[in-house]
Amino acid sequence: MPPLMSHAMSSAPSSAPEAYAIDFGTSNSLIAAANAERTWAPLAVDSLASDPTVLRSILYFSDHNLEFHCGAAALRASAEAGARGRLIRSIKRFLPMESFTATRIGARRYSLEELVAIVLRNLRERANAALGVDVRAAMLGCPARFSDDPGAHELALSRLRRAAELAGFTRTAVCEEPVAAALDCAQAGTAEKLVAVLDLGGGTSDFTIARIGDGRAEVLSVGGVAVAGDALDGAIMRDCISPHFGARATYQRGFGNTVLTFPRPLLERMCSPAELCLLDRRESLEFLKDIRSGTVDDDTRDRLDRLLTLVEDRLGFRLFEAIDHTKRELSDAPRAEFRFDYPTIDLAVDLERSDFERAARPSLDRILERLDETLLNAGVTPSEVDIVYCTGGTARVPAFLAAVAERFGSSKVQHGRTFHAVIQGLAERARTWIAEGTA
Repeated sequence: MPPLMSHAMSSAPSSAPEAYAIDFGTSNSLIAAANAERTWAPLAVDSLASDPTVLRSILYFSDHNLEFHCGAAALRASAEAGARGRLIRSIKRFLPMESFTATRIGARRYSLEELVAIVLRNLRERANAALGVDVRAAMLGCPARFSDDPGAHELALSRLRRAAELAGFTRTAVCEEPVAAALDCAQAGTAEKLVAVLDLGGGTSDFTIARIGDGRAEVLSVGGVAVAGDALDGAIMRDCISPHFGARATYQRGFGNTVLTFPRPLLERMCSPAELCLLDRRESLEFLKDIRSGTVDDDTRDRLDRLLTLVEDRLGFRLFEAIDHTKRELSDAPRAEFRFDYPTIDLAVDLERSDFERAARPSLDRILERLDETLLNAGVTPSEVDIVYCTGGTARVPAFLAAVAERFGSSKVQHGRTFHAVIQGLAERARTWIAEGTA
């Protein structure tokens, strides 16, 4: 792969932007601009957010008129509606899933591409308004692997491009997110270094091994796996929280004597931040009521009542927000309390960091195995790496950092800008795309 050139952001006046760089993330999305001479810093596109350059990848649809909101406005609209309506998160997770094509919201079916396009259109229109332009070219970030299945990965890419078209973009290109992060790292110095870029977000963990120096990034290998922050949240749900919602219930149906256990497919959907928000309420409620009627233990019935409320009142988003909050606390402290306050639920669970790490171990092992594979494909050993450049919120999980330090040595680990490393690199890639005349 030929070296990618890095070009530091200029503050000098220049012509109007010709392309946007878009980091559409499972949890957060960002946008920056570029032309052939310069790049712009990430644009402020969410005035209600604590960091206006970060638009949370959240959609809210009201129950009454199907009015929709995106980002922090989605959270505010949901709160003002008394938590009625639909909050949808992590829609990027569905891009490689051939089985997921659309979902019904109110009386209308929305295709997956239409849902993604709402986020991309919000980014484009807000950026256009901020810059006073109408940009229709986009450099789209993508994971190293949406899926280990090459066909599913290509499906996700085609869906992402289609969503960009629906959002008003007429020309698109893609750049792998860890390659973009390597470009951002290359801007930090001139001395030649061998760098391992570790980009762990909400949906995917991505890696690049590259030689950087003098504004160049020569990529040696790229790898990744569709396991990251959402999987860690799901692990907490599965091991620590779901039992309080009846996930270990046993029951009987009809007059039979066969004892059944809580259905595994339903448990897996409960433990997915993306799928719980889109759970078919009517179908799930009927099934859960059937399970409840077959239990004989009052405590189990109480736990299933919590789950019935969770599904009926569409509280999946709020539940995983609380889980994510607890995960962040456990990254900074040895223990934390998971709390979920809602009528008929009112749940408090004390968790130790060891509980989290035990639950997360299978996911962390998959991430680390793919990191080791990426190093092997580059023909590089950990001892040869000069810098380990970590970005993305999940890269700060203590168990992961400990494993990275054990492989490479703690002195090599640097933390890039949690949310901005990828978008700055994508903006640089957009600049060269335009300069090369291929945009």
